[in-house]
Amino acid sequence: MRVQYLLAATFALVVVVSPLRAQEDKKPGGLNKVAHDVSKTVKKAGQDTKAEVHRDASRTHQVLTKAGNDTKAEAKRETGITTRTPDATHKPGGVNKLARDVSHSGKQLGAKTKHAVKKTSQEAHGELTKTGKDTKEAVKKPQ
Repeated sequence: MRVQYLLAATFALVVVVSPLRAQEDKKPGGLNKVAHDVSKTVKKAGQDTKAEVHRDASRTHQVLTKAGNDTKAEAKRETGITTRTPDATHKPGGVNKLARDVSHSGKQLGAKTKHAVKKTSQEAHGELTKTGKDTKEAVKKPQ
């Protein structure tokens, strides 16, 4: 008997919840649909561009890292300088110092480039948002 009550309650719950769930899946129509589609398209394009830039940066980083390590190893073989002074306050000297300086310069350049790209994308996003909102308001107003 309890099983029958449980099945009846479950069935009643499904019957009541199904129409409510169908209303939640409704997508915007009219002007909102157009705005939604444009926003979705621009967002997808931005994500694709960002992913491509990330892949290129990753490949460049790998190539530069390998080139730097190979150059450092070759310089160590040629000069014979492979060790450093064993005191605790010592920073790497010789070939290691040169490699560290080059790496630091590359990191600074990369950070500045990344900042410039992010600033440009933020400005573009702000302009697109403002243009979209202005366009939507203009279309809404009766003429």
